[in-house]
Amino acid sequence: MSLERAIKAKIAGKRNPQMDKEAQEWIEAILGEKFPGGVEYDEHLKDGQVLCKLINVLAPESVPKVNSSGGQFKMMENINNFQKALKAYGVPDLDVFQTVDLWEKKDIAQVTNTIFALGRACYKHPEFKGPFLGPKPADECKRDFTEEQLKAGQTVIGLQAGTNKGATQSGQNMGASRKILLNK
Repeated sequence: MSLERAIKAKIAGKRNPQMDKEAQEWIEAILGEKFPGGVEYDEHLKDGQVLCKLINVLAPESVPKVNSSGGQFKMMENINNFQKALKAYGVPDLDVFQTVDLWEKKDIAQVTNTIFALGRACYKHPEFKGPFLGPKPADECKRDFTEEQLKAGQTVIGLQAGTNKGATQSGQNMGASRKILLNK
């Protein structure tokens, strides 16, 4: 098997059809329109128009101009504009797919992960009332300790450091023991 085929097989193995279906259903719910029948999920997203419409519903005027014609460079421009709008909306740069992941179908699993990251980012926008996609991110749980509590913690020896109250290493053998033979 060639290296390229092995890489493609590995990337295809990461793809989860259930997650693709959930992402598609969420997009359909937000936009209020179904994907056309007989068109695959990744093929419908490929030109970036649906993604631009999605981010414009979540954050109006995020992508002011959505290209509907003009060749592959205009369609890839849609994808790039969507990615910029995602980052402005609050999706971490780490979670945003590369343009070739969608346009050339190099890593559709990463595209789906980005849509899930967008769904999680929606929780941080109080003006958005749902539907949501994915689990709600945890809120910060800040704790305030008094100076006395912090000093008391400095005297405690954690169990990870171990203890030596009466313990010895007698009886422990690690590997082969060393034998000293005299007169031989």
